[in-house]
Amino acid sequence: MLAALCLVILTGYPVTFLIAGLGVLFAFLGWAMGVFDLGLLGALAQRIFGVMTNQVLIAIPLFVLMGTILERSRIAEELLEQMGRLFGTIRGGLAVSVTLVGALLAASTGIVGATVVTMGLIALPAMLRNGYGRGFAAGSVVTAGTLGQIIPPSTMLIILADVMSTAFQQAQYTQGKFSVETISVGQVFAAAILPGLLLVGLYIAYILWTAKRRPDLAPAMPATDEKPSPAAVLKALVPPIVLIVAVLGSILGGIA
Repeated sequence: MLAALCLVILTGYPVTFLIAGLGVLFAFLGWAMGVFDLGLLGALAQRIFGVMTNQVLIAIPLFVLMGTILERSRIAEELLEQMGRLFGTIRGGLAVSVTLVGALLAASTGIVGATVVTMGLIALPAMLRNGYGRGFAAGSVVTAGTLGQIIPPSTMLIILADVMSTAFQQAQYTQGKFSVETISVGQVFAAAILPGLLLVGLYIAYILWTAKRRPDLAPAMPATDEKPSPAAVLKALVPPIVLIVAVLGSILGGIA
């Protein structure tokens, strides 16, 4: 089933319908082979309702909505432009800019798709125009885009927190402990902040080291008289930083 899923994803159809259709197809295939009871599908509606009423998982579509709004507001484009002007004149500067913007967007939205698409459309052509190696440029965009998997508020961490909380409660009940504290989303987010920042730092260090060792892969942009003004930089940085502080601050502070 996993091999079939990887294959059909490459067709370009919406992943939602592919996963659902493939699950139903393999359910009937298992029924035909005598290894699956179709009666189990009767619990599907109950499972869907359970997910919809889960107070933890309900945050995921809201984060996706927030990411879509940020994508439409063109904040990522403004960030990339200003960061490119700040770091573009050093070797690997554009790749460093992509990594920093990816970290900011990850901490703002918690989703990966919008970040990768946005930077792929904006940053990748600029990097290729300035002589970056194709593999190095594509790798920089992809790795920066996947920072949303670990940097809070990651939707993956929300799902993981829900699974860990359920497993922790069941383990405590098995041991006869019926008054236990659950693992909250805020605790998981707090635990992921340092690894996320460490990963960003390692990405930047690798980019600078590679640019120094192989200047042909990440050349510096030619110097121009057009320098970024402090006002323009602040205008690009303040909205996502305020959003990050509001979202993470409310979650870690126990407000949300």
